[in-house]
This record gives sequence, C-alpha cells and structure tokens, in this order.
Amino acid sequence: MIRLVFIVIFFLISLLAIFRAPAYYFWLLAIGVTEFPLVFAFITLLLIGSGQWVHKYQLAGTVIGFVSVVLFLSPIVRAYIIATNLKADMEQSLGSVARVNPLQPFDFWNLLNLSKQIESHDAVSMSILKYVTYQDTSLTLDYYPTETPNRPCVIVIHGGSWSSGDSKQLPELNSFLAWNGYNIAAINYRLALKWQTPAPVEDVANAIKYLKQHATELHIDTNQFVLLGRSAGAQIALLAAYTLHDSSIKGVVDFYGPADMVWGYSIPSNPLVMDSRKVMVNYIGGTYEQVPQKYVACSPIEFVDRQSPPTLILHGENDVLVAYEHSRRLNEKLQQNGIKHYWLKLPWATHGFDFTLNGPGGQLSTYAVLQFLNTTTK
Repeated sequence: MIRLVFIVIFFLISLLAIFRAPAYYFWLLAIGVTEFPLVFAFITLLLIGSGQWVHKYQLAGTVIGFVSVVLFLSPIVRAYIIATNLKADMEQSLGSVARVNPLQPFDFWNLLNLSKQIESHDAVSMSILKYVTYQDTSLTLDYYPTETPNRPCVIVIHGGSWSSGDSKQLPELNSFLAWNGYNIAAINYRLALKWQTPAPVEDVANAIKYLKQHATELHIDTNQFVLLGRSAGAQIALLAAYTLHDSSIKGVVDFYGPADMVWGYSIPSNPLVMDSRKVMVNYIGGTYEQVPQKYVACSPIEFVDRQSPPTLILHGENDVLVAYEHSRRLNEKLQQNGIKHYWLKLPWATHGFDFTLNGPGGQLSTYAVLQFLNTTTK
C-alpha cells in the first residue's frame, strides 16, 4: 500500500510536465519536473522496481508508475522534436549567422549533468563596476569580459517582479556567453516600491552610456549592444530597446516577459501563484483605472515600429506568472511591422525554465540565445 501511495504521489507530480501549476510551490516544483526529468523518472522506476517485494496492488502501482515515467520524460521528447528544426527555423526567420554556433540545440547526454553550468565551461572572472550615481543611490553592474578586443556587449537585466532580485541572478548564461566571445554586463537597477517606471529604462540608458565611455578598457564594440531580460527584466529590456532609439542596440532577448501591461492588468494571474495586479501597481504607481496612461507608456508592445531591433522571444506555454499570451501579442506586432524575430515556443515549460542550462528548456534557450547573438552581431 505504501508503494502505491508513493507512486500515486509521483504520478500527480508528473502532471506538472503537461499542466500548469496550481499554486506557488507547485510552480517551483514544476521547474524541477520539467528541467530535471531524468531524476524524477529514475525515482519512479525505483518505486516500480520495488514491486517485486510488494505484491499488494502490484499491477495498479506498476501501471500508474509507467504512465508517470512517460509523463516525466515527455519534455525530453518534445525538446528533441523542436531541436530538429531549430537551426533552420532561426536562420529562416533571422538570416544566416555571422559566427558558427558550437552547441547542438539539444543533447540528451547533457541531461545527465545536474549542475547549472554547461560542462567544460567554468565560471568566467567577473568584476563589479559602478556605472551611475544618482542623488539618492548608485548602481553597479557585474562585468564578464572577453579576451578579444572590440566585441559586442550583452546587457543582462534580472527578473524579480520589479521589486527584488539582483545582478547575480542565474549567472551561468553570463559565463557561457563570455566564453563564446560576448562581453556581459549584468546590471542592477532601481527597484519598486521606492522607484517606479520609467526608472529602470533610464538605468539601462545610463549603463549603455557608461559602457561606451569605458569601451576601450572593457573591450566593447560601441556599435553593438544586445539587451537580454528575464521576466520583469524582459519588460525593461523590451521597453528600452523599443523606446531609446539607440542604433547601437542590435537586438533584444525576451525571456518570458510581460509585453502588454494593459492586457496583463486586465487578466491577472492565479492569486495562489502571485498577486500580479499588486506587483504591477507597485511598479507603475497605481491601478489601471488611476493611471491608464502609465500602463500604456510601459507596455513594450505599444512602441514596436518598423525601426525596432530584431527580437528573440522565449516563453513556456505553462507559464503561471507571466501569461504566454504576452508573447503571442508581441510576436503578432513584430510580424505586422516586418521586424526580424524568432519565437521559441516551449509547450511543456513554465516560468524560469532556464534555471539550468542543461535541462530541455535550458538547452534549447541557450542555443537560441547564442544563435541570435551570432546572427544579429558581427
């Protein structure tokens, strides 16, 4: 009976590989289920194997167990299918690459690496630089340099509901991209509640200004910047890319970001996961009814035009924090304006699927980001 209970529990957990998480802690578990699928499948197989010593409910437990294993492994199969055409699809959407991508879109054996870092790519040395001083605060960035002079720079903008998080968030991608010839500046920006929109976009502009001023010692090509943001940071990255009108911004990478703040306020997320309206009010400074013009002003989708830079969108369909619809709307607006872009759709993935670079979502997104950089920069 105990065996059956544990197998049923793992069956219920396996449903997170195909359905959206119903509450906050289930969302965290969903990241593990979808990005470390072999771990959960292996534990379930051990439970199935224990049936040789437990005869009561043996068949029921075995059947449910194997169904669970199939569900746990489903992200791997789906990732393999997407990977098959990913290179060709990106080249068709964005054009030919300037540099060869050393990665495969998906490699099963990388799933066995349970660390967050890609094997053979250690952390790159990082320095902390103060990039702007305001009357009431100063801001720093974490700089990951390349060894080659005059290389593009990727400005990384962290997530955290506009009110938390810092430049140390998910640094593994920073190191990987630096290993592959891109300077990385992971910035801190002014956070809500103390500061509100458009303060973070101003911070991005000041980061670009600082990096250009110190380009020689930092090995930066001042004509080639790419903005990369996650979640709330993706909203900042998109808004900066579409409103700063800086020709040195060659592209923007959007990891599961809210692109339409007006629509997002109208359809709040599951309150058991996050009070999205409260998060937006803290960042924007009022409800939509109170300050509708500010919601429009911080909606990246409102500023897409025919001069917008190329855009890479990465989003999981089972995202319970930032609705998948945001990316569909952004994709449609980019299409209408003829902007080169690519939308990497991950049907099984949830918010934060890039927690590890070696999971199904992590591998595909890492490949796509590097491919995008190799295409949009020289």
